[in-house]
Amino acid sequence: MTQVFRIFVSSVQKELEDERLIIQNLVSTDPFLSAHCVPVLYEYEPASPDRALEGCLKTLDSCQVYLLIIGVEYGNLTGKLSVTHTEYRRAKEVNLPIVAFIKGRRGMNREEGTDDFLRELDADGFKYKRFGNIIELQKEVRSALVKLLKEMFGVSPTSDENLIAKQTIEATSTFESQPLTRICWKDLDQNVALQLVSAAENRKADELSSADLLAGAMLRGLVWAPPGSDEHYATAAGIVLLAKDPSAVFPQCRVLADAYRGSEPDGEPRDHEDIRGPMSLVIDRSVAFIDRNTRHPMKVVGLNRILLNEFPVEALREALVNAVAHRQYEDSGRKIILEVFPDRVIVSSPGLPPAPITLASLRKGNYRPCSRNPVLAQCLSYFHRIEERGSGFRRMRDQMLNHGLDQPLISTDTGYFQVTFPGPGENLDRIRVPETRLLVTPAIEAQLNEKQQKILKHVAETGSVTTGWCMESLSVSRDTAHRNLVDLVKLNILVRQGSGRGVIYVLKENTYDSEIIR
Repeated sequence: MTQVFRIFVSSVQKELEDERLIIQNLVSTDPFLSAHCVPVLYEYEPASPDRALEGCLKTLDSCQVYLLIIGVEYGNLTGKLSVTHTEYRRAKEVNLPIVAFIKGRRGMNREEGTDDFLRELDADGFKYKRFGNIIELQKEVRSALVKLLKEMFGVSPTSDENLIAKQTIEATSTFESQPLTRICWKDLDQNVALQLVSAAENRKADELSSADLLAGAMLRGLVWAPPGSDEHYATAAGIVLLAKDPSAVFPQCRVLADAYRGSEPDGEPRDHEDIRGPMSLVIDRSVAFIDRNTRHPMKVVGLNRILLNEFPVEALREALVNAVAHRQYEDSGRKIILEVFPDRVIVSSPGLPPAPITLASLRKGNYRPCSRNPVLAQCLSYFHRIEERGSGFRRMRDQMLNHGLDQPLISTDTGYFQVTFPGPGENLDRIRVPETRLLVTPAIEAQLNEKQQKILKHVAETGSVTTGWCMESLSVSRDTAHRNLVDLVKLNILVRQGSGRGVIYVLKENTYDSEIIR
């Protein structure tokens, strides 16, 4: 089992709140660091009676690494020293590995106490790195932690993990880490938060206390607490994912969905929806919009009668997740656009792919994923059970081809990134049925006798069967007919419905995407 190390992040909270959140998000979303480290920001610990220095030092004692950030301000005093300075001395006292980062150039004006703190750091011989912006901070923090984990604990990232980290840091937007005070924790959608935290921590929802739920949201960069305040607020990422209507704060957090009668947009779509809400639920509602505006042909395959989707649902869902996770949120004037035509579905997301990803590399499937919004990407992967680190476009391509359709088309249009899913047109026979949709697989069919196979063929063609039909069509006694039907029920193929003379047997519902026609 992988050992996980707790990293205590120490700084003046108010001055360096952005930097604290950025480090928290880096450690929580980096493919290597997240496997070995947990960031600990004391104000994010579950509430307890000893919120003062004693509780802070107790939390520090439970950690294995001390990470210090120093800016201009010295911070609130506890006696002669600031809280941060006291934390530093405690880390030295208990011999924790210490990594330090100084914001700004040497010689810049700082508070007197901060200058004394820096002189002590120099005298103690600890090496530190300087940074000027959040990109530099992320690079320096990751480099220091990777080196420390190798020296102290013997673990190192792979070359792929290093490359993904480099590309993600360079592409990262500051949008999602904004510590806002627009929406309080208690006003967020608690059910959606519960769904997220339970999925992320692989725990049952009823096992999570209210303190666990808050701590889980904080750990993932969705909630924060201003210094000295008992109130907790949503970060920008928390608003996007957990607010009941994120568009009230960020108007761009909506999906504009239109379904057209013809192959080109017109002024009167046959169906339209302005989809708002927690963006994980918006994705589900967008999939439902496509479902009600596309066809669902029935196909008889062997002994199965199956209702199909015109498009593979998981490919559409993946495209919508990508649109929400990777869009350019700084562009507040544009929303995600979903268009359903008789011959295709188009998902358009504001912003072009972050460098170094290109359209050519996406089309070839030859790229390593990176995200400008890593917190959103990670959290949405929990909601929708989508593998965050793999190639989503390769999966979409494979799902479309396995469905019998052409692979999706990737393009750009006036600053939007577009994924187009070509449909089957008038040739619905192109749509394939994956074996996972078959209620009666070849392996099960091999267990059936001739009479049972004839019964299932009849059910597939008509939707149901009765004991009387079996007696008449198979020339068997009532007992024999009943025995064969009961055996099919035991195999979870048929279900008995009704009572008395009204008893019929129908195919058991297939819960894959949509139900089997009965």
